[in-house]
Amino acid sequence: MKTLRILDTDLEVVRLVSAHPRPGAPAMVFLHEGLGSVSLWRDFPQRVADATGCEAIVYSRYGYGRSTPRRGEARTLRYMHDEALHALPALLDALQLERPFLFGHSDGGSIALINAGGTPRPLSGAIVMAPHVLVEDVTIAGIRAAGEAWKHTDLRARLGRHHLNVESVFTAWLDIWLDPVFRAWNIEEYLPAIRCPLMAIQGEDDEYGSMDQIDRIARQAADVELLKLADCRHSPYKDQPDAVIEAVAGFVARVLDAQDSAG
Repeated sequence: MKTLRILDTDLEVVRLVSAHPRPGAPAMVFLHEGLGSVSLWRDFPQRVADATGCEAIVYSRYGYGRSTPRRGEARTLRYMHDEALHALPALLDALQLERPFLFGHSDGGSIALINAGGTPRPLSGAIVMAPHVLVEDVTIAGIRAAGEAWKHTDLRARLGRHHLNVESVFTAWLDIWLDPVFRAWNIEEYLPAIRCPLMAIQGEDDEYGSMDQIDRIARQAADVELLKLADCRHSPYKDQPDAVIEAVAGFVARVLDAQDSAG
């Protein structure tokens, strides 16, 4: 692990080499969920790297994991836009990455979509797993349930093993999503502008979103492959890791083969 200075914060960054590297393959940058971090991905990025031949780059956003803790400022309704349009481009510039893949989970998936549709940087592709493009009733119900778990279960202790300031991580996430103004949050405007291939993954039992999330992506973006998983909740990389890795490896191989054929 190392830290990288980005926009006046130190970000926790891990680079994982593939056991079976594909010559010329771009890196794959992993964007964690709203309560996630480098360590909460467990061994999943390494398994994806080994299956795809891409180097995996995993980082904790500002306030998360071992990155600079939040300084107490309140989140705005554009916090994912800020990550996608400012912080992520600065990270990619600092790492000198050309045409990377983005792999985002939940909030990270939304950040990947905003970046792909809202910046000029070319991407090889994006994989979005349980992304949000709008706020549903099920989303709010799931977040309220997490708030109850925070108060009445060991959730605080479990998350505390992964964050320097777990209180600020959870409170910032809970408060913004339950703010009544946030019900109007919607990023569908970015979908028609996405030109890279997309893979969108959703579990049928996702407690934070319905299939409508990825169906909207498929209707509005140009090149989308869907993966809908039974017996799977909000974290397909935990509930159905083998199915996800197999599908992602096939997607990456098709994208890179097409790039090679095009010269």
